[in-house]
Amino acid sequence: MAKGSLKSTLAVSLNNYLDAGAIVAGGSGITLWKGYLDLSEIHLGWINALSANALGAAIGAIIGGVLADKYGRKFIFTYNLLIYMLGVLLIMLSINFPMLLAGFLVTGISVGVGVPASWTYISESSEVHNRGRNICISQMSWAVGPAIILLMGMLFAPGGYLFGVVESVAGLFGVDGSNEAALNVFSSRVVFFTLFVIAFIAWLLQRQLEESAEFEASKADTKAKGDDTGLIKAFSVLFSNKVAVKTVAFLASIYLTWNLVASVMGFFSPRICETAGGVSNEYSNMMNCVQWGIVVIVTFGISHLIDKISHKLVYVLGLIFALSTWLLIVTVGVNGIGTLWAFVILWGLNSGLSVQIFYALWGSELFPAKFRAGAQGLMFFIVRGLSALWGIIFTIIYGENGEGFTIAAYCMIVLLAISLIVGLIGMPNTRGKSLDAITKERYGDNY
Repeated sequence: MAKGSLKSTLAVSLNNYLDAGAIVAGGSGITLWKGYLDLSEIHLGWINALSANALGAAIGAIIGGVLADKYGRKFIFTYNLLIYMLGVLLIMLSINFPMLLAGFLVTGISVGVGVPASWTYISESSEVHNRGRNICISQMSWAVGPAIILLMGMLFAPGGYLFGVVESVAGLFGVDGSNEAALNVFSSRVVFFTLFVIAFIAWLLQRQLEESAEFEASKADTKAKGDDTGLIKAFSVLFSNKVAVKTVAFLASIYLTWNLVASVMGFFSPRICETAGGVSNEYSNMMNCVQWGIVVIVTFGISHLIDKISHKLVYVLGLIFALSTWLLIVTVGVNGIGTLWAFVILWGLNSGLSVQIFYALWGSELFPAKFRAGAQGLMFFIVRGLSALWGIIFTIIYGENGEGFTIAAYCMIVLLAISLIVGLIGMPNTRGKSLDAITKERYGDNY
């Protein structure tokens, strides 16, 4: 991998750290916020629905995709993380539900804005035989974030080894043990502060990146032809091309069905362990920290192979692990600590070989540069928007204490099976080909 490619990939991959970090930081501390603000399961469903896990990111993606194609990938990197920091700041300082919800929404919008530009930029700045590896590095950052966030959540949790630090910070704001719920939630505030710091560092690094050469060439071609670059024109071009429409349908299908499951796991996994598994908040965070550690290891391993071996093999293996995770629920259950650990480990193996790797890879390969980010933004909007609705439905099916977990598991199995079947039917052959060659092969010389 070229030095420049690695440097830009690492800088942009911090967006994935912040994306997953925001989701998991919310999930790991949600029980504490519930106790502090006396929230119901419906409140939690709305937080999940409007956060980086779902609707907030959906709104941001449709905006970010169009802006990245019109003004450039660097334009997004220059301004977007300032919005993220504002959202995190709102969460850190929340004293009521509307303020907390607004913080998750603003953070989610920023996450969505950054996703199309990030995946597009990584592919466009990668060498042909390193594109899959660079996407995997990006996805590894998506796993490192939760692993670190959950580790901190475990250490800073009430009763954790570093809860004394939380008590000291809370004391600066006049909060002590006389109000236990207010004191405990400071552990979540501290975790979100770390995301604020990482976002600031990422913003400084990304402002130094050069614009994508692919975008510059596409921009020059568009200008020479005098083409309109507005929102309406961008989507009219996208939807007037049959190949592009079929590609959107394929990618949205495989990613939606997988992400409906993954979005629940990303936000509610700690709570599932606490309610269905019956473990403490600290132990739950530790289990999920291990899970994300597995994701990091598996993704790192596959990053060295994905440009050399069959994509079909990796795709199928990942979904086998995913299906096994939920088949465990409907056959054995997670009432014992052993089966709970099996549930956590199997999902970790799936996430290391996740559909999201291929969605990010194919989403940036299968569209021309002129609407590459916009198409990804549209798909991300569809997927995260429907994930928002599913997050609310899931809380109703799951129940207050996990009494509907088995029914939810059957739903997950159906969704994952669809992702497997559709993926096998429509899987493209792009390994080892340049983006320009893929575009000409699929769309001809006019794009």
